[in-house]
Parts: sequence; C-alpha cells; structure tokens
Amino acid sequence: MRVGADVVGEIGAGLVVLLGVGPNDTDAVADGLAHRVTELRIFDDADGRTNLSLVDVGGSVLVVSQFTLYADTRRGRRPGFTGAAAPELAERLYLRFAAALRELGVEVATGQFGAVMEVELVNDGPFTIWLDTAER
Repeated sequence: MRVGADVVGEIGAGLVVLLGVGPNDTDAVADGLAHRVTELRIFDDADGRTNLSLVDVGGSVLVVSQFTLYADTRRGRRPGFTGAAAPELAERLYLRFAAALRELGVEVATGQFGAVMEVELVNDGPFTIWLDTAER
C-alpha cells in the first residue's frame, strides 16, 4: 500500500481487511471483529478443504480504513457518506482493531488514516467476505 511514492504497509500471505467504522461502533465491536477475522476458517488445509484460520496458517493482515463502505447511493449520482463514523472515532477504532489483531498474535500492517492510498493485492482464492457487526 502506497501513499504517493512511499510504501506505508505491506504483508505477505494473509488478508486485506477494508474496515468501515460506523457511528455506533465501540471498542468491544473492534475487539470482537478482530477475533472473528482471526478465527474464520477460510484457508486450505493439506486436503484442499477450507479448514484453517489466519492464525493456523501464520498469515498477516493489511488493514485499510475504508469509510467509503458506508456510501449511500440511493439518491442522485453522488454517494453520501453520512452513515460513516466521524474521523476521530473512525481512526481510534481502526487503530484499536489493528492492535486487537496484534494482541491475538497476528502480524499487522496498516495504511495511513485519511490518506489517498494505492492498494495492490493478489486475490488468491475464492473468498471475499463482508462481515457486518451491526446488531439486527
């Protein structure tokens, strides 16, 4: 991941997490999401079955703050982002999520909050998963 010409975060094998923070999110939500991400069994075992977690395979996580996940495109042609958390809360919970992953033994790289970043990834496998922490 780059900001301008500077590499600000990179990992080897693992996951890219595009993290959107909502106004009702809390520290507990960030911590719980970190547990969910590390425990998902989405990596292949020796038999090619998706039985292994990020921790099992020793994978890393690249965490990218992504307020645009809250885009509201129901009206007009310009998306609105009023559903996203205020920057102060979003940055704090973004950093909290990354710290919680580290506490679970995962190597983590992050971008630069609020910056325009170029993110490159190799999508190795069938998984792109949306994890929604909103209570239903």
